[in-house]
Amino acid sequence: MIDVKEISERIRRQIEDFDFNIDISDFGTVVEVGDDVAYVDGLYNIMSGELLEFPSGVYGIALNLEADVVGVLLLGSDTDIKEGDIVRPTGKQAEVPVGEEFLGRVVDPLGNPIDGGPKIKPRRWRNIESKAPDVLDRRSVYQPLQTGIKAIDSMIPIGKGQRELIIGDRQTGKSTVAVDTIINQRGKDVICIYVAIGKKRSNVARFRKIMMDHGALDYTIIVSATASDAAPMQYIAPYAGCAMAEYFMHKGKDVLIVYDDLSKHAVAYREMSLLLRRPPGREAFPGDVFYLHSRLLERAAKLSDALGGGSITAIPIVETQAGDVSAYIPTNIISITDGQVFLESDLFFAGQRPPINAGISVSRVGGKAQTKAMKKVSSNIRLALAQYRELQSFMQFGSDVNLATRRRLEEGRVLMEVLNQDQYQPISVSHQVMILYAAVNGYLQGFDSDEIKAFEKKLWEHMDKTNPEVGLMMERVGDMDKTMEEELIAGIKEVVAMIRPESEDAE
Repeated sequence: MIDVKEISERIRRQIEDFDFNIDISDFGTVVEVGDDVAYVDGLYNIMSGELLEFPSGVYGIALNLEADVVGVLLLGSDTDIKEGDIVRPTGKQAEVPVGEEFLGRVVDPLGNPIDGGPKIKPRRWRNIESKAPDVLDRRSVYQPLQTGIKAIDSMIPIGKGQRELIIGDRQTGKSTVAVDTIINQRGKDVICIYVAIGKKRSNVARFRKIMMDHGALDYTIIVSATASDAAPMQYIAPYAGCAMAEYFMHKGKDVLIVYDDLSKHAVAYREMSLLLRRPPGREAFPGDVFYLHSRLLERAAKLSDALGGGSITAIPIVETQAGDVSAYIPTNIISITDGQVFLESDLFFAGQRPPINAGISVSRVGGKAQTKAMKKVSSNIRLALAQYRELQSFMQFGSDVNLATRRRLEEGRVLMEVLNQDQYQPISVSHQVMILYAAVNGYLQGFDSDEIKAFEKKLWEHMDKTNPEVGLMMERVGDMDKTMEEELIAGIKEVVAMIRPESEDAE
């Protein structure tokens, strides 16, 4: 028998529990696609930089928010996307996976491994775009980040949290300077991230092998967007690398990130902007190309102790054409960074390695990022080299010079030889101080190039064997007292006598 009362009670409960809320889902339709860019109609509540999902599984970033359509950068192939496809907004900004599991790996800008190794299972994610630390969240740069390169650590010191530009023509050793700096961080508890933008795949593979051969891959992440990758992937690569660096910085770690190079990054952005029909400006770059790099490099900082004291040191690389530092992109990035290391082609062809022009190169942090021992020996090096370069050009017009001029020329020649350094062989700060002390105090006057190289190696071997505490104290304390200086002078004289026994006889 049907219980009418029970049925009516069920109907009443269903009516009471009925949900009147309507789920309104915003979606769009592809109206045009090609060249890794899609135009989508119908996304009326979209955010700038929001991640969009296409039916083929490809994701895109909303970049152009126009009145009728949205210009989207595709983070994948556009071959499976066609007009009329439904596009779904995710409500999230573009993210990249972060964490310790990425150390020692080569990944693309989306965090996918491309080195043939096992798949990475990320546990944490960060937005590729984030706000730079506020002024009150930072503290001044005061800790040196040693590059292991004599010319840089003595004249253009880099501190943890600094942004130091490496600039120069093609094939002058810009990437080599960055690689040496990464190798020199071995054992110093610094995480390194190398972002390759627009490089050949073979160059990235070679870089990975160099890192592995020198024991530097274990603390390094390589983010690669090669020349064969789409422009949107090259565009997000440095931001993805910076997000990975920020994860470690907020954990109180020191991070070194190299952007190699931002010239190709700007070109990729120009390509995308022209495809998105943005009006071109100077040198066909859009007007917001300065903001493109400023919002990236401003994320490098030394955090306050209250926030853990972590740091990101940024080393962007920029390529010049025929040494023209006044071009649009170089001047933009020079104005954003805290100094630049300028590599000069003429010095490179003359055999100087690295070919650093001490006149144009500068560090706006200066001596704050140097140890006291290095300050003592390097204070006059820049002036001596500047005088040497000027006197060299003057000597082209005449050979009759006085004794003081000849002495300055000899001092400059010796310094240039001492600052010459083989690639992938970074030098400890104590060894740098030892050889520079010998050079600036005239102990190498008259030595030719081969003798200086022999003296350098013998001095380090001799001091490490007979007075190892001198080097250890310089590394530990960063200073050199009177007793240590006297022991260093004695060691220098002993090695000079080994290289040139006749000089001891003459005395």
